[in-house]
Amino acid sequence: MTQVLAGRYVAVVGPADGARASDLATAEAVGTALAAARAVLLTGGHHGVMQAAARGASRAGGVSIGLMPGDDRSTGTPEHTYLLPTGLGELRNGLVVRAADAVVAVGCSWGTLSEIALARRTGVPLVLVDPWDLPEDVGPVVADAETALAAILDLLT
Repeated sequence: MTQVLAGRYVAVVGPADGARASDLATAEAVGTALAAARAVLLTGGHHGVMQAAARGASRAGGVSIGLMPGDDRSTGTPEHTYLLPTGLGELRNGLVVRAADAVVAVGCSWGTLSEIALARRTGVPLVLVDPWDLPEDVGPVVADAETALAAILDLLT
């Protein structure tokens, strides 16, 4: 799967506070798989699912970019390769989604729900792992990181 997503940017979104252990494990596995496929990982730059995905990408030698809500780079997590403070608060969710070629949502929270809605509304390919109950047309809902990567590849090719 190496090189398959080279040059593509894939956002991994999900809960910061309240992320479940299963969300963190899945996000880390998705980050690892994206790095192996040579994708650039985008996140919101903080803890929870974002940090776990960046950890997976980092351990696999990949690149992760955190688009942070605040204006202080030091509040981001060190697993990210680059941290970009936006000063936009939660509005940065729109930047995360629109900068991505595809979005993987792991778990759910109110912030994650906004990113899911933005991806659907703007036509950014979206794959979900263990989301809240959402309308059937939300996009592919998959069980794990491997299936999420396969679904992203299918949507982008």
